[in-house]
Amino acid sequence: MKQNILPAIRLTVVCLVFFAGFYTLIVFGIAQFSPNNGKGEILTFNNKKYYANIGQAFTEDQYFWPRPSAVDYNAAGAGGSNKGPNNPDYLKTVQERIDNFLKHNPDVKKSEIPSDLVTASGSGLDPNISVQAANVQAKRIAKIRNLNENQIEKLITSNTEKPFLGIFGTEKINVLKLNIALDGLK
Repeated sequence: MKQNILPAIRLTVVCLVFFAGFYTLIVFGIAQFSPNNGKGEILTFNNKKYYANIGQAFTEDQYFWPRPSAVDYNAAGAGGSNKGPNNPDYLKTVQERIDNFLKHNPDVKKSEIPSDLVTASGSGLDPNISVQAANVQAKRIAKIRNLNENQIEKLITSNTEKPFLGIFGTEKINVLKLNIALDGLK
């Protein structure tokens, strides 16, 4: 056992220096060459700054709603609810979200609601929704804003982000960007 302790201590020190020191500096250095020095995409709208890579709370009917957040969109405390799919509290929360969505979208059937509009992401800060989640909200927004539903559908299409390299991931829409573009419609 004594012959294993010294190599284990050395390995611990080497790993600590490498991962806490060198690796951190390498990642930080690479981030300095990315847009906005690795701080994410910042959008300015109405003289306010928003981070496009962090979910934002939109609850008014005139806007597209984002994916729910288990941490109330607080980036300092990112995380999921850690409740399993059969947990009674979790099922109650999801049902409340479904009921609320149906109340604000009376033309939508329960079976048409995409799961990303009633379930929170693992981080609680997902800035994107599916194309289906945007489309299911189009009628409500068109009615409230007195717009043609085709205008809303074109806006959804123009803000749809394709999968990375055309194969990795799914189509998605950044809710913040979509709502900013929605406010830009006349």
